[in-house]
Amino acid sequence: MIKKSNQIFDLLAKRFGQASCELDFNNNYQLIVAVVLSARCTDKRVNIVTKDLFKKYPTPLDLANANILEVEKIIYSCGFYKNKARSIINLAKDIVSKYDGNLPDTLDLLTNLSGVGRKTANVVLSVGFNKPAIAVDTHVFRLSNRLGLSKSKDVLNCEKDLMKNVQKGKWSQFHHYLVLFGRYVCFSQNPKCKECELKGFCDFYKNNKK
Repeated sequence: MIKKSNQIFDLLAKRFGQASCELDFNNNYQLIVAVVLSARCTDKRVNIVTKDLFKKYPTPLDLANANILEVEKIIYSCGFYKNKARSIINLAKDIVSKYDGNLPDTLDLLTNLSGVGRKTANVVLSVGFNKPAIAVDTHVFRLSNRLGLSKSKDVLNCEKDLMKNVQKGKWSQFHHYLVLFGRYVCFSQNPKCKECELKGFCDFYKNNKK
């Protein structure tokens, strides 16, 4: 399976080069807030919103003390703005109260923060702290199953499968590649199979080709 994932990795590397997170951020506080806001929202929209959000609330302490109605107005276009406003304010309060305003750099401690699950924590570990981690979002989950790198029905076991089936040094880049490929080529509905260089590995293509 490592050989297969390496072949997939090499093909995606040819398409995307050195891939990276498409969220705009200047520090790990901004990164984790942006990741929370990106749930069911495009990175492009989040980047528009966070430009104003971080200007008004440049530190975790500022956001922890924010008026929730003002935060809701700023992040309104991200969708689910009431829940997200409450989430990022509670997250900021935890960062201040538990870690003196500095994000921790372990999975256990990050997931101890309000509203932070494994996916968000793994993005922060990978992108913010440059540690090997593989975050499983909807794109990664979908492609992992289509490509036969996982047969799991839940994201936790999918993450475990990928950690086993992908070389550790490639976890972070592999995550970025799958996100980008899912975002621009391998859609959940009507994927661009004709232009897909991975269809030779793809169970979805084999089962649906006409």
